[in-house]
Amino acid sequence: MHEPRLELLRTCDLRAGLHAVGDIADAGGDASRFAHTGVQVLSKLVASELTTLSRCDLLSGQRTVFGMPTGAIGADERAAFDRHFNSHPLVRYHAFDRGPHAHRISDCLPQARFRGSALYADYYRRVGLNHALALPVRMDGRELVSFVLNRQGADFSDRELALLDALRRPLASLFNRIPTAELPTSGAGLDGHGLTRREAEVMRWLATGKTDGDIALIIGCSPRTVHKHLQRIYIKLGVETRTAAVMRCLER
Repeated sequence: MHEPRLELLRTCDLRAGLHAVGDIADAGGDASRFAHTGVQVLSKLVASELTTLSRCDLLSGQRTVFGMPTGAIGADERAAFDRHFNSHPLVRYHAFDRGPHAHRISDCLPQARFRGSALYADYYRRVGLNHALALPVRMDGRELVSFVLNRQGADFSDRELALLDALRRPLASLFNRIPTAELPTSGAGLDGHGLTRREAEVMRWLATGKTDGDIALIIGCSPRTVHKHLQRIYIKLGVETRTAAVMRCLER
């Protein structure tokens, strides 16, 4: 199993990493500021065309993602990723094998094999990305929280991997001090519709093709409650069907 080589780091790397952690710490102690500042700071520290902070409940499969640039990943792309979530090599390494270190997809399997996978065809090729690196900040058997950096061109270098892994423990310490809260989301296409947070959550799962029963299990309520949420959503969006509701959100 590949382990980052910290001896590759130079004094300037360590100084930059220290400043990055300081900037994230200075942003404050709530989930929103941690996510927003974290993805910005890490994108500057290690070049990334798409950086996200992903929070996954491994028991229910519910996933909350904050990303930069905002809106880079749409509902269809999120649904494609979710279909392959449990087979994703980085999820398997961190969530199931309990690998502790920052890790690249290329550390898990050869690039040719990755590009021949359904995950690559359905998601990565679709969004124009070829490489990913995950930096976990919480792994407790139930929840996986990771910063994920993505690139189109060259893969992340061993030195970049080592630098991000050096930040793993201090970032985990900062995250674990935050009171339990949902991360903010971006790119879900729901802002401005007047939906409550719960209605927006139902709408996001509806957009991935989940049934009322599926959504009820995921968010912890009854199918009847989900149906009531949907009726209110239809009124606010001015539609009458599930498909029309999804299309209205995507249009906006």
